[in-house]
Amino acid sequence: MKNKRFVAAALLLLAGCAGNKYTKTEDRLCVSTATKTEMMAAAEQVLANMRFTIQKSDVDAGLIRTHPLTGAQAFEFWRSDNVGLTNRTEADLHSIRRSVEITIEEQAGQLCINSRAITQRLSMPQSQEYGAMAESYRSAQRLKFGKDQKANITWIDLGRDNQLETEIIKRVEKKITSEKRK
Repeated sequence: MKNKRFVAAALLLLAGCAGNKYTKTEDRLCVSTATKTEMMAAAEQVLANMRFTIQKSDVDAGLIRTHPLTGAQAFEFWRSDNVGLTNRTEADLHSIRRSVEITIEEQAGQLCINSRAITQRLSMPQSQEYGAMAESYRSAQRLKFGKDQKANITWIDLGRDNQLETEIIKRVEKKITSEKRK
């Protein structure tokens, strides 16, 4: 009985702390005081600090695209690519990856930066006759798949991650603002 009360109290505490601070999500930031090069540099730094690796960066086109990044696990407290309790929990339960695309374009005499984050979940259909073989090493565990299994492994599109988009925009805005103060 004591354990049940403890678990109930812990869940209530977590629920209270898990409030969504992103009631209003933003995927766009318009700035009249920064150049395209400054915005690109700020966005690249923000993405690098979040552990994303840049796949393509084109200043002329105003485009930054990242390679997919596997979602952080609960013990990876230094990572910030899972924004919000739901996204953190989902990344702990499933193999999740996210990729980000930043575009910068001129609109009404000012530059606007747009953030788009796409989330995908790994799908590995199970078959009774073909089980995945796990090899354990001291530092890592790796799965081995047969040819049929490899052909059935896919990434399922889960749509946009509005919370991550908002977090990226806020960090870029903060970076641009702090650079202008120097």
